[in-house]
Amino acid sequence: MLILRLQIGQMSITNYNHTVAERFMRYVQVDTQSDPASPTQPSTEKQKDLSRILVEELKAIGIADAELDEHGYVYATIPATSSKNVPVLCYCSHVDTAPDCSGAGVKPILHRNYDGSDIVLPDDTNVVITTKEHPYLIERIGDDIITASGTTLLGADDKAGVAIIMDLAAYLIQHPEIPHGTIRILFTPDEEIGRGVNKVDMKRLGAQFGYTLDGGERAHLEGETFSADGVTVTFHGISAHPGYAKDKMVSAIKTASAFVDKLPRNEWCPETTEGKQGFVHPVHMEGVLEKASVSFIIRDFDTAMLAKHEERLKALAEETIKEFPGASFEFVVKEQYRNMKEILDQHPQVMDYAEEAYKRAGMDAIRMSVRGGTDGSRLSFMGLPCPNLFTGEMGIHSKQEYVSVQDMEKAVETLVHLAQVWEQNS
Repeated sequence: MLILRLQIGQMSITNYNHTVAERFMRYVQVDTQSDPASPTQPSTEKQKDLSRILVEELKAIGIADAELDEHGYVYATIPATSSKNVPVLCYCSHVDTAPDCSGAGVKPILHRNYDGSDIVLPDDTNVVITTKEHPYLIERIGDDIITASGTTLLGADDKAGVAIIMDLAAYLIQHPEIPHGTIRILFTPDEEIGRGVNKVDMKRLGAQFGYTLDGGERAHLEGETFSADGVTVTFHGISAHPGYAKDKMVSAIKTASAFVDKLPRNEWCPETTEGKQGFVHPVHMEGVLEKASVSFIIRDFDTAMLAKHEERLKALAEETIKEFPGASFEFVVKEQYRNMKEILDQHPQVMDYAEEAYKRAGMDAIRMSVRGGTDGSRLSFMGLPCPNLFTGEMGIHSKQEYVSVQDMEKAVETLVHLAQVWEQNS
C-alpha cells in the first residue's frame, strides 16, 4: 500500500511487503567467492551461478533486457516513468564474497527481534557476536538480525546490496506511478580482489551518475576513499654453492628480509594508523637465493602522498642493498584506484541528492571516509561519479558477519527517494 507523505508530497514505501530479507537469505547460500590467484574474468565461474539467478529473477519482475555477459556482469534497466530529461542513474553492487573466509555452505539464520544479548552461532559455539565487539548492534536492538551459522562468512558484503537493488527493482516495476528517470542496474564480479570493474562496458551501461550499495551502518554516506597503489620490490642476489660461498654468495632472501625488518612498527602501517592517516603494508613475500620479492599496498586519502610513501619505501630498499654488496633491486609501482572525492567534488549534486534522499527516509546523512576502496572509486574515474550508500552489512569478511533486515529495508526506501530527488531536480 502506498501512502502520500504530505510534508514532502512524495510517494514512499509504507506497509510494503519487502522481499529483501527473503532474497538475501537465498543469495548467500550460493558460493560466489572470488580468487585473487586466478587470471580469468570473472576469477571464478561460480560467481555466475548467482548472476544467472539474478537475470532470471529480473526478467520475472518484468525487466526484459536483463543480461549476463561473458565477463560476469549483469546489466538491466528499470525504465523511466517521467517525461523529463532525467540523468540515467546506475545502482551497483558486487556478487562475489571475500577470499578471507569460506563462503561455501552458508547457512543464514534469522534472529527475530534481537534483544541485545550475545549471539552464539550454533555450528561453532566459539564464534560469538557480542555488543562489546560490535557496538553497532546496540543500535539495532529490536531489529531482525541475520547471521551465518559459525563456520563461514555470511556474505552480506555485498549480497545485502544485491538484495536491496533487487527489492527496489521489484517495487518500482510494480509502481509505475512513482516518477523517476531511467535506472540501470549493474552487478559486478571480483570486487573483493580489486577487479570489479576491469571489464565493465561503460557504453553498454549508459549511465551518467551512479551509487554503489556496499556500505555499512545506517545513514552512512561514503564519498571519499583511499587512493591506492601497489608496489613490488624485487631483490636480486648472487648464487653460489653453499660449500664454497664465502665472499661470493649474496642471498636475495636475506636482503628482502632485512628490508622488511626496516619497516616502522609504530607508525606508517595498518596496525597503528586510523582516520585520515595513510599506510604502507607488505601483503606478500616470496623468494629463492637469487631473487626475492615483497609486494605492498600503499594507501592514502591524499593522492600526492602516495609518491612520498613510495619514495620513502624506495629509500629503505636502497639503504638495505648497501648492507649486502652485490645485491640489486627493482621497484615497480602500479596504480590501483584513486580517491573518488576528487571526482565527486566536481559534481556536488551527487552527494547532495543522496543527503536529501536520506532525509526523506528519516535519517540525517553522516558523510564518511572509507579506509578502503569500492567499485565506485574506479567507476568515478571512468566517467561515472559514484559514492557509496549503506546496506547494514557489518563484521564483514569474518564468521561474525551480520546484517539488520530493517537496515536493508531502509536502504530500499532510500533508493526510491533518491530516484525521485533526481527526477524532481531535472
